[in-house]
Amino acid sequence: MRNTHRDKIVVVGAGNVGEAIAYTLMVRVQANDIVLIDVNEDRAKGAAIDIAHGTSFHKQVWVRQGGYEECRDAQIIIITAGIARKPGQTRLELAKTNVSIVKSITENIMKYAENPLILVVSNPADITTMAVLETSGLPANRVIGSGTSLDTARLRYNLSARLHVNVEDIQAYIVGEHGDSQVAVFSSATVGGFPLEEYASQTGVVLDKEELAEHTKNGGAEIIGLKGATFYGVAMAVSTIVETIMKDDSAILPVAHRLDDSFGAWAGAVVSLPCRVGWEGVEAAFQIPMNEEEEKAMNHSVELLKEFWVQVKEQ
Repeated sequence: MRNTHRDKIVVVGAGNVGEAIAYTLMVRVQANDIVLIDVNEDRAKGAAIDIAHGTSFHKQVWVRQGGYEECRDAQIIIITAGIARKPGQTRLELAKTNVSIVKSITENIMKYAENPLILVVSNPADITTMAVLETSGLPANRVIGSGTSLDTARLRYNLSARLHVNVEDIQAYIVGEHGDSQVAVFSSATVGGFPLEEYASQTGVVLDKEELAEHTKNGGAEIIGLKGATFYGVAMAVSTIVETIMKDDSAILPVAHRLDDSFGAWAGAVVSLPCRVGWEGVEAAFQIPMNEEEEKAMNHSVELLKEFWVQVKEQ
């Protein structure tokens, strides 16, 4: 049960993503105390002051730079720190570096926080979530990866554009890895309660599902190619997860966490599935209905993540 009179969120990492998340949390008034932590203290302080100046046009929210001791009484700790992939750098090399970073961050968090709820955004998101979970020793429900929440948002946006319908009427998920092996689940997707295929048929729209899935998967790369980085979309995705937790909404969101033994061959992997999320973190995960092709792709995604985690650990 909530026992605090002040809602505090700590964001570790004051780069583009961390700053955008802090700004979004402030605008949506999802906490009244937002603390930015970064090894570059000036960057964190500058970002905090910049955001805080805007509160006079909006609502009273404290936004400030601080140290890891601020994690002691934070309701949610968001980890965004990490490096971007460099030209010529392999995915494994990037994972090794960012896993090392998030492990160090997690150790610092756990010096002060008791049973914290940690939301992991740093890429590769599924692997860094596993690293935080193992380093912290926390229950699986209290370490959540942003996972395919943004990928799912991109899929719904792309479907809404093709079908000329309000994006809020679309229920469709990307599951599996937040990466190349992600799985677009079209077979159980709906539009305004209608099965996706039925709605498309009645409106005369022909959907190229393979093209839609590829366009969704490459959405981040497209933005990076055009403007150099992505941060607004992930900020909104993280803000939605935060809102669900802070309001104890028990909403269904596609987030990543370590699956338990009830998931059979998928057990032990940190992977995205629709999860019920509330004040204590992940309350339950659900195996979304899939056709044979989608389930085969999901099996492949889980195996890739398991193998990749072994490689990262062995380096």
